[in-house]
Amino acid sequence: MAELSPIQPCLWFDSQAREAMEYYVEVFPNSRIRSIEPYPDESLDEHFEGMSSKVLNGQFTLNGVDFVCLDGGPLFTFTESISFVVSCADQAEIDHYWSKLSHVPESEQCGWCKDRFGVSWQVIPANMGELTRRPEQIQVMMRQKKVVIAELENA
Repeated sequence: MAELSPIQPCLWFDSQAREAMEYYVEVFPNSRIRSIEPYPDESLDEHFEGMSSKVLNGQFTLNGVDFVCLDGGPLFTFTESISFVVSCADQAEIDHYWSKLSHVPESEQCGWCKDRFGVSWQVIPANMGELTRRPEQIQVMMRQKKVVIAELENA
């Protein structure tokens, strides 16, 4: 059995944990759902009421990074204060992830986007630091939604 990461992000979904896991493992290479534990019988605890068939504990791996998730209801929602960085090798990789992860146009800026589940992502080139060394490059980046490497290189 493979050893799990000592620290794992946990994503609290209203009721879409299973759908999100299935979606994310399709988006990222070398990914898989490791396990899905459904909520136990509703009669065991008042907190389980209405949670039948929902995910109590989902475990999945996205390109080598371990995650856990659950369906916890609408009490908590995702905000931009937490995001996941996707470090891309080139523009083709940026374009691929952007097309899969960006679903909320008003949330797009400087490589940040929000997916259909409300999770925020930063889809950026691996060499972003090199591409934003000069003030002109930073100004270009601040006007971008999806990062376009050529625009930064030419600034």
